Amino acid sequence: MIIIGEKINSSRRQIAEAIASGNREYIQNEAIVQSDAGADYIDVNAAAFMEKEAEYLRWIIEAVQEVIELPLCIDSPDPKVIGKVISLVKKPPMINSITLESSRLDGILPFVLDYRATVIGLCQTGNRMGKSAAEKVEIAGRLIEKVTSTGIGINTLFIDPLVFPVGADSNSACATLDAIEEIMKHYQGVHTVCGLTNVSHGLPNRKLVNRTFLAEAVARGLDAAILDPSDKQLLGTLRAALMLMGKDEYCMGYIKAFRKGLLA
Repeated sequence: MIIIGEKINSSRRQIAEAIASGNREYIQNEAIVQSDAGADYIDVNAAAFMEKEAEYLRWIIEAVQEVIELPLCIDSPDPKVIGKVISLVKKPPMINSITLESSRLDGILPFVLDYRATVIGLCQTGNRMGKSAAEKVEIAGRLIEKVTSTGIGINTLFIDPLVFPVGADSNSACATLDAIEEIMKHYQGVHTVCGLTNVSHGLPNRKLVNRTFLAEAVARGLDAAILDPSDKQLLGTLRAALMLMGKDEYCMGYIKAFRKGLLA
C-alpha cells in the first residue's frame, strides 16, 4: 500500500495561512509528521492561490525537501505550473493529476517520461466525471490506453475512480468500490488510488465513515491512498485491513506500526 500524505494542501485554512505568511517551520513540521507516520509520498498543493500557485508551490517544495527525503506528489491540474516546479524535485515524483482532457494529457505526460514520474489519472473526461461503476471503468480503460500508447508503463499509472459524498447518493460509495475491483481485475499492473474525505462530506462522525470506506476499498484491491498518516485510528484500520487481506507478510507492517506507537 502506497500512502500519500495529504496535509500540505492549500485548501486547508491553516496551510494556506502558513504559505501566505511564509511560515516555513509550520509547513516543514507537517512534512516531518507525515514522514514519521509512514507516508511514502508527500502531497504538495498551492492551487488555492491561483495566479501565485507556481510561486508558492516552488516555495513549498524547497521547504519540504530541506527536512525530509521522501518523494513528492505534485498536486496541480495545470501543466504550466507543473512545468515551472518539477525540475526542483530531488526524487522521481508523483503527479496529481491527469484526466482524458487532451490539454492535460499532452501537457503532463511528457513530464512523466522526462522525470520518471508516476501519475494519477482521474476517471473524468472534460467536465464529465464517472459516477457509475461502469462509467468509471470505461474511462479508466481509455486513460490506460492513452497513457500506455506514449510508451509509459501501465505500472506508472494510478487510477483514481473518484469518491463522492455518500450522503448525497447512497450508491456512490458502492460504485467506487465496484470500480476499484473491476479495474484491478482487468488491467494487470495498474494501480488504484483515492482520497477518503469526500465520502463522508456532510455526515456526522466523518472519520468513522472514512475508516470504514478505506477498509472496504483495501478489500477490493485499492493499493494507494491519499490520507492523513498521522491519524492513528485511520492508519490502524489500514494496517489491520492489509493484514487481514493477506497483504502484510507475517503481519510485520502491523506489528512495526504498533511498536512505533502509530496505531490506535
